[in-house]
Amino acid sequence: MATISQEGVSLAVPPRRRRMEGISWSAWIWVAPALLLIGVFYIWPMIGTIVTSLENVDTLGNVTGFAGLKWYKTIFTDPTNLIILRNNLLWLVVGTALTVGLGLIIAVLVDRVKIERVIKSTLFIPMALSFVAAGVIWRFMYIYRPAGENQIGLLNAFLGLFRIPPQAWFVNEAVNNFALIAIYVWMWTGFSMVILSAALKGIPDEIIEAAKMDGANRFTMFWRVMIPMIAPTITVVTITMVINILKIFDVVYVNTGGAFNTSVIAQAFYDQLFTNQNGGFGSAWAVVLTLVILPVLIINIRRIRAEEGLR
Repeated sequence: MATISQEGVSLAVPPRRRRMEGISWSAWIWVAPALLLIGVFYIWPMIGTIVTSLENVDTLGNVTGFAGLKWYKTIFTDPTNLIILRNNLLWLVVGTALTVGLGLIIAVLVDRVKIERVIKSTLFIPMALSFVAAGVIWRFMYIYRPAGENQIGLLNAFLGLFRIPPQAWFVNEAVNNFALIAIYVWMWTGFSMVILSAALKGIPDEIIEAAKMDGANRFTMFWRVMIPMIAPTITVVTITMVINILKIFDVVYVNTGGAFNTSVIAQAFYDQLFTNQNGGFGSAWAVVLTLVILPVLIINIRRIRAEEGLR
C-alpha cells in the first residue's frame, strides 16, 4: 500500500483506489458498451428472475400474488426436490473426480509414448459432439430388452457374454444416475487429459532428472514432483468441470427427461417453467442454480487475481 504526504501527514492509499483513480474518462467510454450489454442482458434479467421467484405466476404469465419465500421453502423441504439437489451433488462429486482423475492418469500414462498423439486424438473426439448427440449415442448403448430376448444394446449384449442378466440402465434407480454421469465423463475426460498433458510437458526436464538422481520412483515422482508442479492447472480444470456439471441439462433431458429420480436443477427449472408453466417456481430454481455457481466463479476470479499478483 503506497503512502502520500499531505501537510506532513502520511495517508495510506489503497491499491484498488489507486487503480480506479488511474482510469481516464476515455477508458470508461470504451468500456461503456460492454457494461451496457452486461446490464441489459445479464443484470436486468437476473433482477427480474429474482423478483419473479418471489411471486405466484399463472400459466399465462400473469402475477397473481406475492409468494415470498414459498418456492425456496418447497425446494429445500419437499422430498422430491431434495432428491434433485442430491443428484446434483452426486454429479458434482463423481463427475468431477472421474473427469479430472482419469484425465490426469491418462495424461501421465501416455506422456512421451510413441502413439501419444493417436491416443489423445481418439479420446478427444467426443468433445466434437454436442451433449444431445452424445446422449443419443449412449441411448443405443444402454438399450434394454427383457431377459431371453436378443440384446441390441452394446452394454447388455456384453453382459450377456458372462450370463449376467440385462440391466434397465435408465430405469434402475441404483445405477441410472451413474449411467448418465458416464456419458459426461466419456465426453470431457479428453478435455481434461489434453490440458493436463500440456501442463506436464511444461515441467522442466532438469527437475525430472534431479528427482531420478535422488532415487525417486515413478509413484513418488508423480505425487511429490508432478502433482505440485501442475497444481494450478489441476485447479483450473477442476473449476471448469464443476461449473459445467452444476448446469448439466442436455444429457438428462435427452435420456430420461428427469424421470426415475434422475432430475437435476437445470432439468427442474425447465420442467417448472416450460412444462408446468409455473414461472415463480421455475425462477426460484434458476436463482438457486445461480447462487450455487456464484461461489465457484468468485473462487476462480480470486485465483486469477492471485496469479496475476505473483507476476
